[in-house]
Amino acid sequence: MSNIFFTSDHHFNHAGIIEYCERPFKNVWAMNTYLIDKWNEKITNEDTVYYLGDFGFGDCGEILKRLRYSSIQLIRGDHDKNQTTCFNDRFHVREDRIFEFKAGKWPEQIQIILCHWCMRAWPRSHYGTWHLFAHSHGKLEPIGKSWDAGVDNNNFEPLSLDEISDIMRGRPNNPNLVREV
Repeated sequence: MSNIFFTSDHHFNHAGIIEYCERPFKNVWAMNTYLIDKWNEKITNEDTVYYLGDFGFGDCGEILKRLRYSSIQLIRGDHDKNQTTCFNDRFHVREDRIFEFKAGKWPEQIQIILCHWCMRAWPRSHYGTWHLFAHSHGKLEPIGKSWDAGVDNNNFEPLSLDEISDIMRGRPNNPNLVREV
C-alpha cells in the first residue's frame, strides 16, 4: 500500500547548509548519509513524496539511486533551477510554484496548499485549508493551519499525511477563517 509524504530542504551536497542551519554533521558526506537513512526509514519504493524545494546541489543522481520512493513531485525552491541532470522518470518537476494537494473524498477531503515559501494567507485559507511550506529551516513560526515541512523542523524526517493531519489537529484555526471547508 502506498503512502503520501511531505518534506523539503535536504540541501544534499551543500556544505554551507551545515553551518547556516547548525546541522550536527562534520561534513557533507555525513549529512547526506544521515538524511538518506532517515528518509529510507519511513519511505518505501511504493510511496509518493511531495517535495517542497531545495533538494540538493549539483548532480544528485547518486543520491536519488539510494532513496526509496515510487514518485517524487518537486515543487521548486530557490536551489532547484538547473539540476535536471539528477532528475529521472520518477522525479517530476512541477512547473507551478503553488500546488494544491487534495486527499480523500468530499466532505472529508483534505486540501493542502504546498509552496516552498511561507504564506501568511494562502488560497482558501479563509475556508480552513492547510498550508505546508519550507525555505525557513525551522526559524519561522507557523500561523494557523500551516507547518514548515522542512527537515530542519521535523527531526530530519519526511512527514506522512497522517502525521501532518495530527499536527494540524493541534494547530489553531487560520487567523482569517470564515468557515471550515
